[in-house]
Amino acid sequence: MGWAEPVLLPSRAWAGRWRGLVPMAAAPEPHETEKKPFKLLGILDVENTPCARESILYGSLGSIVTGLGHFLVTSRIRRSCDVGVGGFILVTLGCWFHCRYNFAKQRIQERIAREGIKNKILYESTHLDPERKMKTNNSS
Repeated sequence: MGWAEPVLLPSRAWAGRWRGLVPMAAAPEPHETEKKPFKLLGILDVENTPCARESILYGSLGSIVTGLGHFLVTSRIRRSCDVGVGGFILVTLGCWFHCRYNFAKQRIQERIAREGIKNKILYESTHLDPERKMKTNNSS
């Protein structure tokens, strides 16, 4: 339920004071109807971009592992932070390219299967049906 704008009361005793909010009938609130997507650094839409979420999560885990591992071995704080940032970049990019490659390969396979199903439906029971031609050649 939405709320109307506050209204000033006309009496002198209440002059200049706000009356409570008055409920309006079925007015949609703008923050309920429009959900803003989460954008990383304002440019990467993590919710709607395939592979973005997994790459960022694996990259942050890689950053923690490489930075903490380097710190445990060398006890150098600044260098360990640099190694952690490098680990984040390498793991994120590695996961990103691997996932996007598999995603593109899957889309190509889906497109080929979709075209095959479409052709099967289109040519079924016609003289152009390859299965029908194979059956007639085998029976002869």
